[in-house]
Amino acid sequence: MRVGINGTGLVQKASIPAIVEDARRAADDGFSSFWLAEHPTGGFDALTVLTAVGMTVPEIELGTAIVPTFPRHPLALAGQALTAEGVMAGRLTLGIGLSHQVMMAELGIDFDRPIRHLREFLSILMPLLRDGRVAYTGETLSCRATLFKPPARQIPVVVAALGPQALGVAGRLADGTTLAWVGPKTIREHIAPRIRAAADAAQRRPPRIIATLPVCVTTRPDQVREKIAGTLAMYGQLPSYRSMLDREGVEGPADVAIVGGADEVNERLAGLAEAGVTDFAASEFVLNADERQATRDLLKKFVQGQDAPSRLPSGSASDPGRR
Repeated sequence: MRVGINGTGLVQKASIPAIVEDARRAADDGFSSFWLAEHPTGGFDALTVLTAVGMTVPEIELGTAIVPTFPRHPLALAGQALTAEGVMAGRLTLGIGLSHQVMMAELGIDFDRPIRHLREFLSILMPLLRDGRVAYTGETLSCRATLFKPPARQIPVVVAALGPQALGVAGRLADGTTLAWVGPKTIREHIAPRIRAAADAAQRRPPRIIATLPVCVTTRPDQVREKIAGTLAMYGQLPSYRSMLDREGVEGPADVAIVGGADEVNERLAGLAEAGVTDFAASEFVLNADERQATRDLLKKFVQGQDAPSRLPSGSASDPGRR
């Protein structure tokens, strides 16, 4: 299991220098990837920020987790991703997702038939990123286009897919899934079997399963969980996340957070790998400097204790793999 850092905790600061520094530290500390989310109404564009990161931070994989699809036409997103890829030189992974009905309502965008939208979006986006051209007519999205320059490589695309239908679409058309607030039981019994079966049926390479959860090495786990429960409670109320928490058999986000002493955190990280997670993007949730240092030190040791995985996953750059 590759281990990266999710820098989304800095997004509300809307500071490019702060995120560049966070990504540089992640690269210096030996992590495989750095991920950044984009809030639909936050006014802080993840791909633009990661392009700035890519100009100064070498080697590390850079990924969006996620860019919402409803506000963008897939041709516009393909153009932005390919432009960013010109700077990142083989390091970009594009994470996309439907976001949530309540967030799209704030934009005046209808959330009607989201699975159809996802299928049509990928039916345009993937050929553009693979071949540089597309001719597709759907019910709500259509595109006929030939790009000025064919892609040098296919940018990997992962989808925030949680439900059975979304996992099926992601497995057939994309390169994997990126998860938030999903515990190991749900990954092992629901996520991994469904997306792998869909990818296999479509004769695609085994999908990436990227998981993000809060992590904290601490001597006071109850206080940290209480803080998570208080500040991140809204995620437990969003229907797609709520269904995953119910599958896991837990009450809320604090119950799937990886919080505790070093031995417990190590054990739970290993449990994610056993459940089928290929990439873990740690969201370091700490209350003081000691917890910050202890958490980063443990994550670094966890990476060093594995079989030195490559900074980029197979198929991300020159290896096309099975399509």
